[in-house]
Formats: sequence, C-alpha cells, structure tokens
Amino acid sequence: MDHKQARLRIAALAAEIREHDHRYYVLDQPTIADAAYDKLLRELGELEAAHPDLRTPDSPTQRVAGGLRKGFQKVRHLKPMLSLDSLMSEAEVREFDARVRKGLGLDEGLFAGDVAYVAEPKYDGLSLELVYEDGVFVRASTRGNGETGEDVTANVRTIRAVPLRLRDDGPAGAAKGTMAVRGEALMPLPEFEALNKRLIAAEQEPFASARNSAAGTVRQLDPAITASRRLDLYAYDIMHADSHPMPTQWAMLEALRGWGFHVESSAQRCTTLDQAVAFHAALGEKRDRLPYEIDGIVLKVDDRTAQQRLGMRSRSPRWAVAFKFPPREEFTQVQDIVVQVGRTGKLTPVAQLRPVDVSGVTVSRATLHNQDELDRKDVRIGDWVRVRRAGDVIPEVVEVLIDRRPRGTSRFELPAKCPVCGAKVEREGAAHRCTNGLAGPAQLERHLAHFVSRGAMDITGLGDRTVQQLIEKKLVEDLADLYHLTPIDLVSLEGFAEKSIDNLLAAIEASKRPRLDRFLFALGIEHVGDTVARLLAEHFGGLAGLVETSEEQLQEIRGIGPEVAASVAHFFGSARNRKVLDRLAKAGVRPQVDARPKGPRPLEGEIMVFTGGLETMPRPDAQRLAERAGAKIAGGISRKVTLVVAGPGAGSKLDDAQRLGIAVIDEATFLARTKGVQ
Repeated sequence: MDHKQARLRIAALAAEIREHDHRYYVLDQPTIADAAYDKLLRELGELEAAHPDLRTPDSPTQRVAGGLRKGFQKVRHLKPMLSLDSLMSEAEVREFDARVRKGLGLDEGLFAGDVAYVAEPKYDGLSLELVYEDGVFVRASTRGNGETGEDVTANVRTIRAVPLRLRDDGPAGAAKGTMAVRGEALMPLPEFEALNKRLIAAEQEPFASARNSAAGTVRQLDPAITASRRLDLYAYDIMHADSHPMPTQWAMLEALRGWGFHVESSAQRCTTLDQAVAFHAALGEKRDRLPYEIDGIVLKVDDRTAQQRLGMRSRSPRWAVAFKFPPREEFTQVQDIVVQVGRTGKLTPVAQLRPVDVSGVTVSRATLHNQDELDRKDVRIGDWVRVRRAGDVIPEVVEVLIDRRPRGTSRFELPAKCPVCGAKVEREGAAHRCTNGLAGPAQLERHLAHFVSRGAMDITGLGDRTVQQLIEKKLVEDLADLYHLTPIDLVSLEGFAEKSIDNLLAAIEASKRPRLDRFLFALGIEHVGDTVARLLAEHFGGLAGLVETSEEQLQEIRGIGPEVAASVAHFFGSARNRKVLDRLAKAGVRPQVDARPKGPRPLEGEIMVFTGGLETMPRPDAQRLAERAGAKIAGGISRKVTLVVAGPGAGSKLDDAQRLGIAVIDEATFLARTKGVQ
C-alpha cells in the first residue's frame, strides 16, 4: 500500500473506530462485536507503524500513550471553574428562585412570571476541564483551586467516552476555534464494586466511594492503570468558546450531545419551579438504581442572557445552585477497635460500632484502614463519630465529635506483635505486617480460604470451618498440602462422613487443571487481582516464563505498573514460594492456557450476567461455558449488558435488567444455546 492509499485507509479506519466508540461508550448501542472492533484497531495501528508521519494526536490508537510520569504539571483554566451554593430544603430553593426573579425583574407588575430552569443530576465525581482546538482534544485538567488545576491529559485520553475529535453532524455543526468543556469523570457503580473486589483480593486498600475511585484513577501516574478501569465522563457546560454562542442552557446540552459527548438523558427543562422540585423528588427515589453516584440535582437558569444579567459572586454563579439529597450519614459510638490480620499479614484496624441504621442498612463496623488514617482522624474507643455509607459499599468514619469525647480515652496504636500468633510486626510504608508469613495461622487460614474460593481454584466443600480445622490439626501447613490429604486425614474432621470425604477429594482432584489466570489469582500474590492475573496469563501463556521474569521485564507489559511488578517478582523470587509451586506441580496441579476454542461460539459478542440459582451446574462452571461460547461475563447490570440468565431466587439484578430492556433467558435456554460448545 503506497503512502496515498495508506492516508486514505487510515482516515477511513479512524472515522469508523470513532463512530463505534461513540455508539458503545456514549449511546450504549454497539453495532459491532469486540473481535471485529479489535481487528479494525489492530489494522490502524499497523498502518500507523508503517507510516508514522500519518499518525495524528487524535487517532484512536493514541488513547494510551507514553509511560510512567513523575508528576502532574499545573495548568491555568481558560475560565474559572466555579463551585455552586448547596441548598438542602425546598424552602431554600424557593428563596433562590425568588432572588432570581427579583434579579431579572420578574417578581412584580406586568413582568411577573416563572423562570425556566434546566435540572440535571449532580454527579458525585471529579470535575474536569477539557480543551479542544478546532474540534480536536488537546488538554484535560482537574478543577484544583478553580483557577489552576493538574494536567491529566494522558489519563483522560484513555476514557472512551471522551471524544478525541468532535463530531460535525450535530445541531451546532463543526466546532471551531478554542473551546473549554466542563464534565464529570465518574466510575460506574458496577465497575467500582468490581474494582474494590479486585483490590481486596490483592490485599490492597479498597476505595471508600465511587468518587474517590474516579479521582484516584484520573490521578494515576501510569495512564495504563487509568485505561484498565472503565471510567465514564458526562459533559454539562461550555466554559469558553471562540464561536458557537448558545442562547439557552438546554441548547448547550444538545450541542454537546451532537459533538459526541456523553450527556445525561434524564436532564429536564422545567418551565416552573414546581417541575424542578418534582424532578428532585423523582430522581431521589430512583437514586439507588442509577449506575453512578449522585448527591442531588443542579438547577440552572435556562436563558443564557439571563445568566449574564444575574452575574457571579466571587466563587459561585447567582443563576445556579445545587439542591442536595439528604445525606446517607448517622452518628454512633465506637465500642471497640479490633485488629484483623489479612492473608498477606497486613494488620487492619476496624471500628466496632454501636449498630445504627444508615438509609435502611444497619452499620456496625467500619474500616479505619491503617495507622496513618487512625492518626489523621484520631479515632478512639468510646468516641462518638459520624459514619457514612460511602458509595453504599464500605461504611467509613467521616469524623470524630471531639466535643462529645468521653474522659480518659487514649490514642489507639497498632500492636508491635501480631494479635493472632504473637510474631513481630513491622511497618512497610503505610502498612503494618506480621513477619510470620504463611507460618502464621491467621495468614494461612485466609490465604487457604482465598485459594479454594470461587473464581480461584473453586474447590467445593472447603468452607471456612473446614479450612480452620485443617490448620488447627496441622493437616495443611501450605497450599500444596491440600493435594496430599487422605480419607484418614479427613475422617478426623467435624462433619465429615464417607460421602462428604469422597466429594471433597473428588473436588480437590478436579481442581488440578485450573485456568492459568485463575491459578495466578488463587496464589494470593499481593496486588494481583483477576484483571492483572489475566494480563499475566495472556502475556506469558504459561507458568514457566513468568517465574523467571524480572521486575523490569514485567513493567514492560501494558497494564503492569511498578508496584505490581515488584510484588510479582518478589513472590516468584521467594525460595519458599518456589518450593510450594514445585510441590503443587509434583502433586499434579497443571495450570492450563485458556486457548480460544475452535468449536462454535454462539454467544460471540454477548455481555452476560448470571443471577439467581442454577440447577444443572455451579455458577462458575456456567460462566466458563458462556466464555467458551464467546461471551464476556459482567459482575453487575449496566447498559452494556446484552443478556441475563435468571434462575430461581433472582432479585434486583433481574429487576434492573427488565427495567433496561435487556434480554433475559432461563437456564434451559442458555444450555440450548451453548449446546455443542467444548
């Protein structure tokens, strides 16, 4: 292909891929299978590699570029990113409306009347400025102090909902000159929950809220980590534009939508304040069913000329306010602080709370993370604290009520010796760890429970109580000991008879051919959740190459940062761990490369969720069957999901699927559709 042909083909491929990105990430209406999309992207990358002078900054191949950065540069916003006054009651909102009408001369005489408002969800994410030059994305920055923020261009470029080139077929036509768009980076709740599960499995600190996870993801020094987490972005304001004057706020939203931005579809133009108040109430009722976190609504005067007449205060506009929802917080007392020991030896302080109802959920425990967090908040036994259901997932202590602190309380310090085995505790960065390794019963118990769990080796019949007995009786002192258990060993355990012994030994035998990524996840390597395990499995294709790989070589893999690389290299460099791996291999454990099946793939392109019970097989087996049939498995319901398998006991996931119009089938239909899949 000559240079001219390459230019034409590159332009055509880039346009086609942008259209597919827009349909998938903004419209939620994909029209192409992932495999076909990957083929287009691969062809574009190969052509650009052969003709590097034809690669443009807005090419779809440039979503992730560059390596690890040292920090973020400061950048001055084109226009100040103002904050909003927050109102908590309908009475306060009506006072705001009265001020607006008075400011516009609409409160008396012939000119008396209602003001039209645009009501939008108030996102609980990270506010960003996106700058475009003649429709091409050039810069992104955080809000910072409102005047100056951090340059996070490389990371925001990885967010697929952010158009790298604006469309020109919308109501406003092609974008001209310099334009600054304000939007909110969000982490969808299903992705937030999945991310926290991966972090917990890798013995890392989970994020306290979806907002914190979005902010932490955008501020990663490695753009590959940002790219690996599915962030979304909703645009809602044009802060600056050399052209394209907008007569109304509503017209601005339509223009942003036409240029290819994700714009909230539930936003509403309200011709009266009563309509806006009703919008607030309706959105509050369905708040818990939304795929992202909101904490209220934003009311903006629709007429842009009226906005200019009303003007600004020093830090906020007079024409817009936030009408917040009631907080998901309550006050309670810390009855005790206990220290848990994780499977990597990490000590975590946990506040035991006087049980309190927070938005319909009884909260009795809250993580305090580490000693630094304890010191920062100065949480003590006996304190009265404000607790929050952060993101409806992890209860957190927001603050201590110092004025209610009982006399005689003292600062809490993590112990110098492990509370379980008595071994020395050492500090590593922000973490305190037991130095006893897997010889410590608390670590071995949690490590073994993780190893046999679903998603890992999936050994049924090894519940928490059984694991505990195996360790107490010293029948299992490392992972490989599982594969040397005999009927004589098991008969001594409580609750085991001939049939249960046979079932457990059969399950252990069946686990000897795990998928490689599941085996790596099962090993409990710090920072290695299922996503990183899959990256390693796909890159190495076997255990032998991974075991001998250096930390530097691991960092060359896209999606593997220095912290993960160091952890993996340390794990496989340990003589003790190598001994366990050798014993596992001698016991017949042979991880399998999950090669693409050659048979039929009737579920190619489907994104599936399983909910409720299954009668013919365990859910992990059904999920693996679906993957072999070409489907991808999702953890929760979102607009990306295309198919749900619902069995007996299906609950809220089935309700959400039906509300979104997602196809739902039963187990019999699923088995019929996957018949013949190997």
